[in-house]
Amino acid sequence: MNVIWRNSISCLKIGKAPHRYQSDYRPTAPLGSRILTDPTKVFEHNMWDHMQWSKEEEEAARKKVEENSAVRVLLKEQVKYESEASKYWDTFYKIHKNKFFKDRNWLLREFPEILPVDQKTTEKVGELSWDHVKTNTANCFSRMHCPTMPEEKNHYKKNPGSSNGRSKAESDFSKPDSEEHRKGPLKTDLFPGSNATFRILEVGCGAGNSVFPILNILQNVPGSFLYCCDFASGAVDLVKSHSSYRAAQCSAFVHDVCDDGLPYPFPDGILDVILLVFVLSSIHPDRMQSVVNRLSKLLKPGGMLLFRDYGRYDKTQLRFKKGCCLSENFYVRGDGTRAYFFTKGEVHNMFCKAGLDQKQNLVDRRLQVNRKKQVKMHRVWVQGKFQKPLHLPQNSSKLFFSLLSDD
Repeated sequence: MNVIWRNSISCLKIGKAPHRYQSDYRPTAPLGSRILTDPTKVFEHNMWDHMQWSKEEEEAARKKVEENSAVRVLLKEQVKYESEASKYWDTFYKIHKNKFFKDRNWLLREFPEILPVDQKTTEKVGELSWDHVKTNTANCFSRMHCPTMPEEKNHYKKNPGSSNGRSKAESDFSKPDSEEHRKGPLKTDLFPGSNATFRILEVGCGAGNSVFPILNILQNVPGSFLYCCDFASGAVDLVKSHSSYRAAQCSAFVHDVCDDGLPYPFPDGILDVILLVFVLSSIHPDRMQSVVNRLSKLLKPGGMLLFRDYGRYDKTQLRFKKGCCLSENFYVRGDGTRAYFFTKGEVHNMFCKAGLDQKQNLVDRRLQVNRKKQVKMHRVWVQGKFQKPLHLPQNSSKLFFSLLSDD
């Protein structure tokens, strides 16, 4: 036993880690390499990458937000949008089905973590024009310090009762000392994907615009399994009825991530990756922290949560009219669906408060151009990667430091 433990400590010393993560390093990609160097040529392409805003542009955006948030939606209406959120999204998918959003074929470029680090997929990656994907291994045992950023006040309020209303099934899964955990691993027939060795969950899967690009690549990854959920039952039906849906490698289910008492169809602590892309922004700001806290429990030590969503002053925020603002930087669209616009600091604070370590947190600014109308629009997204720490075994700190001193 001491030999095994000493080998583990050796891995710590030389920087080896059983899990991988990506830092602020971003692979070179066609979508991220079009830089505007000559302003007179701005209308030659539809999108320009890595845009820097002038002080005048940022001040104009701030004023626009100040104007469109001056009139707030009545409280009675706000309660309706919150209580009937799933109904609005169900209606959205009944109308648009799977034709509104494009497939996210860029996912592997930005998030190579959705593949196991040792998986050989060169041939398939080449077919999908993802041949530039690289991985970047680092020492996962060196936990990054996550102080609260002073950039702005934290608007997330504690959700009263969020930790008290869990069902017995969820409580049993979330307690490492529960009777089921002491007996050993769950039986393989108790949950889908129990035999898998690499598991991903996409939260807010919609009609499957991320699901099927991921499944395309996972078909060459033995032992992989994809979970995907949405609280709009119509969206989940669209995923399950898709010709590329494979129940042997994917489980789609209806789930409201805001309901702390609703158990997942698998135990806590088994996921390698959670994908949270353009989902958190649709949730009321007061409930976001509770959602992230719950998702953090689903990750195994070393597991990654991959995040991408709307950033502050994105053109979507600037386009809202007066009377659409629910609260600060939180708006309702004409169809009843909602959107929040994040800052980098808010994202940092929220995920680190959930016990995750920040590995990437960046603002992605791009310039979108309508060449026909000669219109320029700033796109702003926040992208982050957050890892669940690899904790040392209980009561092992003394042994850890004594072994280090021996050398």
